[in-house]
Parts: sequence; structure tokens; C-alpha cells
Amino acid sequence: MNPVAAFPYVYFLGIGGIGMSALARWFQANGHQVSGYDRTPTPLTEALAAEGIAVHYADAIENIPAEVRENAPQTLVVLTPAIPAGHQEWAWLREKGYDIRKRSQVLGLLTQGQRTIAVAGTHGKTTTSSMVAHLLHHAGVDCSAFLGGISVNLGSNLLLSNGTDAGTKPVVVEADEYDRSFLTLHPDVAIVTSTDADHLDIYGTQDALIESFRHFVGQIKPGGTLLLNHTADASVAAAVPAGVQVIHYGLEAEQGANLYASNVTAHGHEFRFDVHSPLGNLTHLQLTVPGFHNVENMLGAIFAAQLEGVGAEKLAAAVAAYRGVKRRFEFIVTTNNKVYVDDYAHHPREIEAFLRSLRALYPQKRLRVIFQPHLFTRTRDFAPGFAESLSLADEVVLLDIYPARELPISGVTSELILSQITAPKKSLQTKEQVVAAAAIDDDFDVLATVGAGDIDQLVPQLRTILTSRWHETQA
Repeated sequence: MNPVAAFPYVYFLGIGGIGMSALARWFQANGHQVSGYDRTPTPLTEALAAEGIAVHYADAIENIPAEVRENAPQTLVVLTPAIPAGHQEWAWLREKGYDIRKRSQVLGLLTQGQRTIAVAGTHGKTTTSSMVAHLLHHAGVDCSAFLGGISVNLGSNLLLSNGTDAGTKPVVVEADEYDRSFLTLHPDVAIVTSTDADHLDIYGTQDALIESFRHFVGQIKPGGTLLLNHTADASVAAAVPAGVQVIHYGLEAEQGANLYASNVTAHGHEFRFDVHSPLGNLTHLQLTVPGFHNVENMLGAIFAAQLEGVGAEKLAAAVAAYRGVKRRFEFIVTTNNKVYVDDYAHHPREIEAFLRSLRALYPQKRLRVIFQPHLFTRTRDFAPGFAESLSLADEVVLLDIYPARELPISGVTSELILSQITAPKKSLQTKEQVVAAAAIDDDFDVLATVGAGDIDQLVPQLRTILTSRWHETQA
């Protein structure tokens, strides 16, 4: 019996989160009555409402649906770590003895007894997990997936299998290291894309973060497989249980990888490459979502699909058909002379990979980057790294720090990054200034908006302004 079948009612605190909304959609599709709270309306919460899920935005006990308030034993409450400690609804639900689980705990329950492919890493996990899900789905493998982003191919962050014999079908999950959430999972196949320092507000040190990854891979099921990126800490591989296969992957064989790419070249928006895999080589692959890091992500996804029996011909077709994840190297406006791209990068390594790939696509072009730092602690911990990676651009515009779940930290502002940037031109602007400037200043060839906060709210405005201006220029 499914361990969540005893709960006809499911209530979400923080339903608009990308991972939370995937769970909400799963419960809704499986016949549960779903409702939830979130702080502000977003396109995602509006989509949930359109799908029949009741969502409210004011923290008040009376806003909790009556059926939830009246049926505590039959209600599962799903909680995101972003909910603040003083939240009234959370306090009331605790006081009344509701079964309250973190999102990660629920994901662990839903994957019990299923063949699980879990993708972890401080960056790259959303793209890689979406690639695995897409390759399997495109090749006709019946599977399910819980993703941390909106897959362009699927049009959703959730993929549902046909529901019969679910335990025999693979489920792809994004395994989040934040708050050690991924330790609820016991995968058959684990992909670790990176173990770079991050979330030091939780872990304190990178060593503690790496130890958590070691614990995660130590939970791989007997006979399973670990795919470990060549940049990850080598000690992670030593933590796998006896009998677990370890595959190292990277862009080049000399990086110590036994799964690697060769002949990687950029052609327009497309990257072409060959794959050398212990399960069979592939040649002349075409990936329309550009970036050297995306080629590397696709390596792990291809091997995971090979483990599920997908052959070379179907893999080549699926790779060519992959269209990415919203806000991951997403082309917003493209003309003959100018390009606008949006990306979710929010760690120095991610920004460096993104900008180096842009440079490969558009050599000698003038690049302007608008970046919104995410979290005060991340800005404090990685300011020099942010400055170094952003300095790959010709011009850098910084927005104020997006706080998310955090309170301000004295002395930690965007100026901390700005002061160390060596790009020829740099400034600190508000969103309003960015929009106003777009209407009169396009002294660039490539524009990129970058960040994990609410910088995405600028995208529709910039798209409208730049499309109008550039269309008039070409007319």
C-alpha cells in the first residue's frame, strides 16, 4: 500500500516552491484533495489554482480550508524549510497534532520501493534530472519524475507514469542537499554533479557538506551505480557500499573520466559532441541547449538512460529533441545582431560556466550581464568568486541582494561584489533603472539576466522592450 494513501487531504505550507508544487500536482493527480499557502502569487501558484488546487496568500488560521481544519488525522501537512519560525498556520497545525513532514520526507515516502534515479549536486542537478526524465520519456520508457524546474519539453516540473506496476518503473528525482534533504532517498542510481561549497549557513564548512554527500551515496542500493562528476570531491566515491559501480564523468578522458565527451564544438546555438561510454559510444550528437556544462550534464543523463536499456539511435534522437529547463540558458530574444539570454545561475561556478559558454557562442561580442545576488550568506561567503566570474563580461549591472529566507547581515550588500569586479564597466542599479535603461541603451551585442531570486520578473518587460526596439532597427 502507498504510504500516503491514508491521507485524503494534503495541505502545503509553501505550495508555490518549485519542488513543493511538483508534489502538490502528484497528490492532485492521485486523487487527494490538495490545498496550500504561499506568501505571494506567482505564475506557478496561478497555474496550480487553474488546475483546481486552492491556494491562499495570507497567513491566517481561518484561511486553512475547513476540511483540513476538521480532519486532522486524515491530513498530511507538507512543509518547506522556507516557512519562517513565527508562521501562525504552522504553529496552529503543530499545536493540533497534525502529521507534518518536510518536502524531502514526503519525496522519500513516494519513492519507497521504486527504482530511483536521484540527481544531486550543488549545481547542475535541475538540468541533469530534467535531461534524464526527457531521455527516458522521449525513448518510450514509462517513468515518473519530480523536477526542480519547469522542463520545456514536458511543460511541467512533474512527469507521471501510467500508474500500473509503479514499483517496476524508474522515478527520477532531484536530490536537494539543502538542509540535508537528500538523505531521505535510497537511490538505485545516483548522479552527483558537483560538491562545491554552498549552503554554508547550514553546513558551516565545505568538509561538512562533502560528508553529507558521502552519507547520500552511502545509501545507494546494493548493485546500484554512482555517477560522479570529475570536479566532485574524490572522497565521495569511497563512501559507496560494496558492489556499487562508480562511473567518473567529465568533458575529457584525461580528467580521469571513464565516461567522457570528445569533439565538442559550438555551431550557432547548438553544441555537437561524441560520447565515450562503458555502455556504448555515441557519435555526432546535437544539443540545442548550449553550454560546455550542459554537455557534461548530458553525459550523466545519457549513461543513466543507457542503464535503463535505451539504445544509441533513440538516445541520439532524444538528445536532439531536448529543449532545456525554463531559466537555464533560455534564449529570450534573438535577432541577426543581438541576443538576450536568461539564466538561473547563482553560484560563482555556475556563472563562470554560463559566461564562458556565452563567450564560446559569441566570440568578440560585447556582453552585458545583469546579476541579482541570492542570499546574504552566499554573498558573504563567495563575494570574491562572484566578482571573478562576473568579470568575464564587458559590463556588469548588479541588483540588490535577494534575501529569500534570510534577514540582512551587517556590511553584506551587493557593493561587496561590485567593489571587486574588474570588468571595464560596472554599476549598481534597481530593477526600475534596468527597465528604463533598456528603453534607451543597447550598447551591447549579448544581454544576460542572471540569478535565482525574483530577477525573472524583469524578463517579460525586457523581452517586450528589446523585441520592439530591435524589430524597429531591423525593419
